[in-house]
Amino acid sequence: QVKLEESGGGLVQAGESLSLSCTTSGLSFGDYAMGWFRQAPGKETEPIACIIWNGRTRYYAPSVRGRFTISRDNSKNTLLLQMNSLKPSDTGMYYCATGNCYPYEYNPGDLRGQGTLVTVSS
Repeated sequence: QVKLEESGGGLVQAGESLSLSCTTSGLSFGDYAMGWFRQAPGKETEPIACIIWNGRTRYYAPSVRGRFTISRDNSKNTLLLQMNSLKPSDTGMYYCATGNCYPYEYNPGDLRGQGTLVTVSS
């Protein structure tokens, strides 16, 4: 059974940092490009970052570029997202997922977690 589980969300003030983790099981993690997407209340989903299996290609949405860093530890089947300089506009549910990762875009796949909530107060 494939499982992706996000953790690390919470309530922070603008300017602060959070680190999200996505632990996986039941899939050959190192074979997959992985990424994060988010959904703010009342808005469509927004793919924000992805990384290919060996980390040599990464994509960041313009809205997070320079503030967020995606990484992965294939030995631990874990995907990470370091979020710095958070803004109220970063508020939303954050999901990890497989998908297609290119230098210019990320298309989330069907394997995804249940999400973790990030709330940034002003």
